[in-house]
Amino acid sequence: MEAVIEAISKLFVSIGNPMPGRIEKLPQSGSDRIYFRIYSGTETFIATYNLNKKETQTFVYFSRHFVNAGLPVPQILGVNEDDTIYIQQDLGTESLLNKLEEHGHGNHAYRLFQKSLSELARVQILGDKDLNYDWCLTAKEFGKQAIMSDLLYFKYYFLDTLQLPYDKQAMLDDFDALSTYLTRTENKYFMFRDFQSRNIIVKDDAVNFIDYQGGMKGALQYDVASLLWQAKAELSEEWKNSLLDYYMDEVDTLLQKPVDRITFVSQYNGYVLIRLLQVMGAYGFRGLFERKAHFLSSIPLALRNMQFFIDNKRIGIVTPEFDRVLRLVVADDMIKRFEPPQANTDTPLEIEVNSFSYKKGIPVDESENGGGFVFDMRSIFNPGRFDEYKTLTGKDRAVQDFLEQRTRMNEYLNSAWDLIDISVAEYLQRGFSHLVINFGCTGGQHRSVYAAEQTARHLRNKYKVKVKLEHTNSKNWVRTPNP
Repeated sequence: MEAVIEAISKLFVSIGNPMPGRIEKLPQSGSDRIYFRIYSGTETFIATYNLNKKETQTFVYFSRHFVNAGLPVPQILGVNEDDTIYIQQDLGTESLLNKLEEHGHGNHAYRLFQKSLSELARVQILGDKDLNYDWCLTAKEFGKQAIMSDLLYFKYYFLDTLQLPYDKQAMLDDFDALSTYLTRTENKYFMFRDFQSRNIIVKDDAVNFIDYQGGMKGALQYDVASLLWQAKAELSEEWKNSLLDYYMDEVDTLLQKPVDRITFVSQYNGYVLIRLLQVMGAYGFRGLFERKAHFLSSIPLALRNMQFFIDNKRIGIVTPEFDRVLRLVVADDMIKRFEPPQANTDTPLEIEVNSFSYKKGIPVDESENGGGFVFDMRSIFNPGRFDEYKTLTGKDRAVQDFLEQRTRMNEYLNSAWDLIDISVAEYLQRGFSHLVINFGCTGGQHRSVYAAEQTARHLRNKYKVKVKLEHTNSKNWVRTPNP
């Protein structure tokens, strides 16, 4: 990772800037792209490292095309020679989802959704003009083949993991019928492919868009469905309906003739279903196969979202086998399979999470039964070997960046949590009262502290359980001498 940071610095200077004051790795999401924030005086910039050169080239082309059309996307400030690193304008840190969580479902958030839909219509329709779709990352158009691909993505990575019996040929026939129906869309323009509230950045009450490298030509309805039916946003039915009407009003001002609203809404519902299934396929792949905790925890909310859709919406085409299986997927007992048990005020379980130094010994469990987990963190590269980290701890941002960027710490913790989660779920269901989890390293100051802090956070967020966190060697931490 040091080589990447050095390359970012070199590119930043080559486009006329001084040497960066600091480069900070940002939390990674579902993609393989790695983002950094560059600090230079009072200004900040975003750098992206991506070994997928085609993806970089597509994003850069789309961005420059949209900027030239006066549309709300970041300016590309520089790209390195081999198209693996690019630097762009920093639009800010607050997404539409952040604003929704901060202000709630009130007038302020509603207006931001209106602004987002108004700008979406402009990017879709005005951005489509003279756009060379040969630059698309995969297909040039979200047509029948791409829709079938999303349906099969859901089938392979989510549906088949549930091992529900179904008529495979009848299912494929329904997929074919649905994808054919949805391709008969009158209005096809630029389609983001992943237009959701996390990819809408709000700054000074204006909205800007990111993460559109997967874009292609497609139905207007898909992106609207992606935004309004995002499970995490939890928009009411009233909001969804009124915002859809608002979006169609905005589209009508940009098209030569108004959309046929009956047909538009009927196909919109079909695209809502496609989007929900695509998301479930992604959650299945990232969560059930790659075992990423964030995606696993998102599955129940997404299934509840799909359950509401299936109970309340119609898509204008009959798909009997597909409908039957979907109702099995969103049944309450199926959803409960993915919902972790959670503690309440009467739950007896308290989890003790400790960091410790092997030089001082493993903490003793004084409870009646004893035992618990002990994880040896000494295989993780030690930041304490470097002078700049010696007097810091695993609670400091610089040490956290080191462990996340230069070691396999996150991979280690995900594996540890797989084991811990099994015990916690069982302890909650069986009424146990005590569990100890220990993380040890040489000095009990950097690696074990980070692991204990992150594990305590994971357990509180996932299980709402009482956690007692202690860094047992804190009295012996190496500290900066007093002047």
